[in-house]
Amino acid sequence: MSGPGSTIAAIATAVAAGVGSVAIVRISGPQAQAVGRRVFRPAGKRYQAWESHRVLYGHVVEPASGQVLDEVLLLYMQAPRSFTGEDVVELHCHGGLVCVQRVLEQVLANGAEAAAPGAFSQRAVLHGRLDLTQAEAVAQVISARSRRAAALALAGLNGGIYRRIERLRQQLLEQLAHLEAHLDFEDDLPPLNPETVKEKMQAVAEDLSRLVEDSRRGQRLQQGLRVAIIGCPNVGKSSLLNCLSGHDRAIVTDYPGTTRDIVETELILGDVPITLVDTAGIRHTSNPVEKLGIARSRQVFTQVDVIVLLFDVNMGWSETDQALANELPEEVPQLRVGNKVDLLDKSSNQSNNLSKFPLAISAMTGQGIEAFTQALLNCCGLTDLESLDTSLNRRQISVAQKAIESLICLDNTAKAELPWDFWTIDLRDAIQHLGGITGKDVSEDILDEIFSKFCIGK
Repeated sequence: MSGPGSTIAAIATAVAAGVGSVAIVRISGPQAQAVGRRVFRPAGKRYQAWESHRVLYGHVVEPASGQVLDEVLLLYMQAPRSFTGEDVVELHCHGGLVCVQRVLEQVLANGAEAAAPGAFSQRAVLHGRLDLTQAEAVAQVISARSRRAAALALAGLNGGIYRRIERLRQQLLEQLAHLEAHLDFEDDLPPLNPETVKEKMQAVAEDLSRLVEDSRRGQRLQQGLRVAIIGCPNVGKSSLLNCLSGHDRAIVTDYPGTTRDIVETELILGDVPITLVDTAGIRHTSNPVEKLGIARSRQVFTQVDVIVLLFDVNMGWSETDQALANELPEEVPQLRVGNKVDLLDKSSNQSNNLSKFPLAISAMTGQGIEAFTQALLNCCGLTDLESLDTSLNRRQISVAQKAIESLICLDNTAKAELPWDFWTIDLRDAIQHLGGITGKDVSEDILDEIFSKFCIGK
């Protein structure tokens, strides 16, 4: 990261060739206004005065030659009333690649340094504009793939994570204060009840454990699920993918072995982002191309969150289906789904096939798809999403787990009836871990590591 006294700049919007009408170059630091004045020429004398939080119209020019590079709007935000808490200048340029890159080049050539990933958010944390949980929530808001995921990230941005973790941390600090006071003034204070202290610590550990469990659901909601549709040839895997996606993403024919490669499509089911993976039908074949597709299908088994094992209810659950089921990794949840129920002759014994496998659908007519969707989400614990109001990210889950482990150690210390001094060791560790989530107890090296995973310009 650049030093705190430097002035940094980067493109703060997504940029692609020919896409987007506006792009923003953000400059932050003590020299932000000076850099802006070097490259920006206002339109008319009335715009010479720069006022904070006012928009100026003009052009970005090459200072030496006066060549106009782009027509822009300039927004100046004086410290501390800015995202970073520093002086910030934003140049709103035309979108696309060329214009915004030329503007950034001039900014960097006239006193600014290229911002590292996450540099603006890190400065916002260091200047107290955001706490660490809010800064990390910014990244989750940007990457959200569904409305519910965005709402969950916004709860973190509004301080939901900070308030919950800080409440638990304050409870631990209160107990630590009691223990340390008891150690220093044992003769002047009433004796502490070990069971009472232990119960309060267990309550915090249970609250943290619930938060971690909910957050694992939140992570699946944020990142989405990869779902593989597998089965023997011609059971309707591609038809199911097309049915769920709402368009003909995969080729469907009556000939076995039509799909010979991995076909993926992204969609939203029950407000959960889903990547559906259609695989080649698995069977013995001498066709080298189909063999390659089948080999790729088997590789998918361990790379997904859920496996949908599709079979033809008209043919029944066969030995081939069972052999395929036996190949699947036990650690990956699976749903066994009967397809082509619309073709089932209910007057024959074929209808008995449904008794063992009540999850039956028709990928052609859509029959049973709603129940299938619900079963798929149930399989991953992604129902009742409205009850999720707070979700930690991966780093925060890991640190919260360490805090829980410290509280478990404290419980073992209590059971061993060790002196209060030993209790305070584990208690301090738990408090430190919770401070690592909110940013109250975190080193600059850790901050650098966290923000290095952000995109440039954020």
